[in-house]
Amino acid sequence: MKPDFLTKETILDLGVKDRKFPEFRVGDTIQVAQKIKEGDKQRIQMFKGDVISFHKNGISTTFIVRRIGADNVGVEKIFPYYSPMIDSIKVIKKGDVRRAKLYYIRKRVGKSAKIKEKVVTKEQMLAQEKKKQEKMSNLNAVLEPEAGLPTADQEKKRSES
Repeated sequence: MKPDFLTKETILDLGVKDRKFPEFRVGDTIQVAQKIKEGDKQRIQMFKGDVISFHKNGISTTFIVRRIGADNVGVEKIFPYYSPMIDSIKVIKKGDVRRAKLYYIRKRVGKSAKIKEKVVTKEQMLAQEKKKQEKMSNLNAVLEPEAGLPTADQEKKRSES
């Protein structure tokens, strides 16, 4: 049963829909395709860098991507996850980190600012895929109505007649 009024949780979930982006985490190197509108023209601009922060808060979910620009100047962009201005996200490589926020990277220069890459073998990839498929099949089994029992719609139709 849904509440008749707006609560903090329902407000945060307004406008949230699945964006079909690949799964990425802090430490991953990603390439974000952002729509740029200049006058009446629209183009796609790529921004490639490391994810240093992920802030999950319903429709206000954001992530920060950092890259090293010209003359070794760090450039960071904050992207709203549910923004229609983000066309696509591509994961370039997975990072091996132990923290949720990588703000310490801002102070580092050169090789010490690099994030170690997570190496995954073929067996590990196959095991991950198998786990995902099992989760999906378990989820589908839970969501499907049990055989022989009427659904809520069928009960409603029967009570009306």
